[in-house]
Amino acid sequence: MSTAQSFEAVILEEPTFREQNAEKRPPTGVNEKVAIQPGDSVLDPPPDGGTRAWLCVLGCHLALFSTFGTVNSYGVFQEYYGTNLLASTSTSVISLIGALQLFFLYGLGPIAGPIFDAHGSAVLLPVGSFFVILSMMMWSICQENKVYQFFLSQGVLFRIGISMVFNPALAVMAHWFRHRRAFAIGICASGSSLGGVVYPVMLQRLIPAIGFGWAVRVTVFVNLACLTVSCITIRGRLPHKRHIAWTSLVDLDGFRDLKYTLTAIGSFLTLYAFHIPFFYIQVYATYEGVPTRLVKYLLPIMNIASFPSRVLPDMVADRFGVLNVLVPCTILSGIFSLSIWLPSRGAIPITIFSALYGLGSGASATLLPAYIATITPMEVYGARVGSINMIAAVAALVGMPTAGSFVNVVGQHDFDGLIIFTGVMILAGGVTIGAAHVVQTRNLFAKV
Repeated sequence: MSTAQSFEAVILEEPTFREQNAEKRPPTGVNEKVAIQPGDSVLDPPPDGGTRAWLCVLGCHLALFSTFGTVNSYGVFQEYYGTNLLASTSTSVISLIGALQLFFLYGLGPIAGPIFDAHGSAVLLPVGSFFVILSMMMWSICQENKVYQFFLSQGVLFRIGISMVFNPALAVMAHWFRHRRAFAIGICASGSSLGGVVYPVMLQRLIPAIGFGWAVRVTVFVNLACLTVSCITIRGRLPHKRHIAWTSLVDLDGFRDLKYTLTAIGSFLTLYAFHIPFFYIQVYATYEGVPTRLVKYLLPIMNIASFPSRVLPDMVADRFGVLNVLVPCTILSGIFSLSIWLPSRGAIPITIFSALYGLGSGASATLLPAYIATITPMEVYGARVGSINMIAAVAALVGMPTAGSFVNVVGQHDFDGLIIFTGVMILAGGVTIGAAHVVQTRNLFAKV
């Protein structure tokens, strides 16, 4: 992810009805206390600062550091499983474990949202944290060649727990920040990239030293400390909704709009292949004979390179337009795959590709919801994002096994096919989203 890429459903959560009404009131001081009474229909605007607000940011940063740090390390597990614990299992099946993680991430987001509206973070965060810790403990005792154990612990239970953690962690930012929300979310999102650097390096050093099981357990202890702080510091500000409209999870009426339909198709094509480099870059580098001491740093390089493109694009897009940033970054990610990754045969070009792909892919992960907001009525925004997320879930689920089918029989031509597939799919996705831009504005470079 990311995958990260994974903040799509909640990073740009629209203000609640009460928050929208609050904007009509005179501005208050940023540190003014907010009085919430059971019968209130209008609340003070988000304070945009103060101790409680920044404690929420700290908690969210740690939540994303711990959970997505583990998720962004899947390339390490992909390589280790293929050569050790699941050596007799096909690459497609091993990839499906990671694909299930992405499927539940996207698919459960629209469900976690209404639960957060009804109960706040006090329910989702502790329960999700418990699932994360329990699943990882089960994961650490999985037996060799028992694929179903890895599927259930790492692919299903772990991902359900993460969805229950990260959705409320980011959604609560809308309670505390409005004008400084992009800055606050940038700090939160940086936890994902930082975790994607720390965890892969930590795991690759610990596994040879103390074994797979204890390496995972050390990760559990780190996650437990981070998630405990998150559960204590993350608190909502707005009253809970009395009624949950489960029927509004998705909105199929959006597909009557050509630009929305093109965006959905482009998202499917992009996300079908988007995560492949994160899963396979270390496997490919090992096959090409890159020294092991460098291979273990390729995934961290990719994750740290994605940091600026996850934090800065929102600010750049405000000036130049969302699609004028999103489309070029997506297309560049595809071009990097075909022009740098495909012919790469040594350590230097593979390292360059890792850095450039991480840099380009970060913007693709964070800007899509911003564009949906520009073409969608606010009253159905959440449902429209939910529809896109359902499509993304399917794309992620089938994309990784498809990638694995290219390298089941390891050979250079298999990797060539994988890389060409990745580049073409991402390029097609970027061009399709660009077509939505043309349909909307009749001008490819118009600010949207």
